[in-house]
Amino acid sequence: MSRVVIATLPKRSATLGMILAATLAVSACQTLGGMVDNSDNTANNALKSDTSASAQLAAVQEVFDANADQVPTLTAVGYAVVSSQPGRSDSQKRLMAIRSARMAAMRDLAEQIHGLKVDSSTTVIDLMVQNDTFRGVVSGTIRGARTVRINPTGSDTYEIVLEIDREMISYLIGTARGLV
Repeated sequence: MSRVVIATLPKRSATLGMILAATLAVSACQTLGGMVDNSDNTANNALKSDTSASAQLAAVQEVFDANADQVPTLTAVGYAVVSSQPGRSDSQKRLMAIRSARMAAMRDLAEQIHGLKVDSSTTVIDLMVQNDTFRGVVSGTIRGARTVRINPTGSDTYEIVLEIDREMISYLIGTARGLV
């Protein structure tokens, strides 16, 4: 009898592992605004996740079907401190701060367009959190961003405002339609 239990135990744990992996994979596709149902009903969770995936596809289709009047102008702001920049002179540090602020604004635009991927890891030992790390990654291509203004804010900081206007967004949507 113990041999039967030992033989079926790996099958049960493998099946349970597959169900948990499938549930995790489906729940990872949910949008940030979606609510996660913590009930034990796996079929109900899968159905809600399928609905969420359908909603995401509908949202993408809505963006592709949109015209430029329905899409807002995207604006991003970036800041950089002059004194923390590398350079031999104050002028070099100022130019590096402006460049750094521009890159921060570009990263903000990429986050608005492509989203932010968040990785995290938590180590728990004896029911106490030992290590908790978070990492955010933004990846994407920004095309057509226009510098609206470059302002010194205070004595040691620069602010840059970038935008992608409706005309450029319309062009990008038209390009995406041609590829899909």
